Amino acid sequence: MKEGPATADERRTVKVSKYLSRHLRHSPDRIGLTLDAHGWVEIDALLTAAAAHRFPITRAELDHVVAANDKQRFAVEDGRIRASQGHSVDVDLDLPPATPPAYLYHGTVAARLAAIRAAGLRPMNRHAVHLSPDRETATRVGARRGRPVVLSVDAGAMHREGHVFQVSANGVWLTAAVPPGFLRFPGSH
Repeated sequence: MKEGPATADERRTVKVSKYLSRHLRHSPDRIGLTLDAHGWVEIDALLTAAAAHRFPITRAELDHVVAANDKQRFAVEDGRIRASQGHSVDVDLDLPPATPPAYLYHGTVAARLAAIRAAGLRPMNRHAVHLSPDRETATRVGARRGRPVVLSVDAGAMHREGHVFQVSANGVWLTAAVPPGFLRFPGSH
């Protein structure tokens, strides 16, 4: 059984984080927000929209969620906020290409392995495939959906063959797709 946040403050922080993720990554229009081309929205506009849609957030709560989020899901700059990655709405995060480490990692669950073996990693409803810089992070990502399976991605070979990588402000590596030939499954060599 999963353990949830223990205190009312912790529960509120989780609710605000989920609310921000939903509206900054997937459905800003649901509360009347329009993200700019790079995913940014004015903080005051976000707070006003949230209050108008019966989910008032104080600036102190927002600042706390941004600072305390262990995954650093949000970035704040010049009075604006955006999700660091994971958008299903059309945005260009304007991240420069980056040279990845030799290997990156992807956390998943066993039920998805057959499809991944056949088609590789695809972004699905997101703009890019998300990869972790270490096995521990990938394990935590995979564990959100069940017993985790960690795949190794030969990012160095992909990069040499012309695949473009970017890294978000919170250290998540992004690429358009990972073909099956660049994946190493547990138990394979």
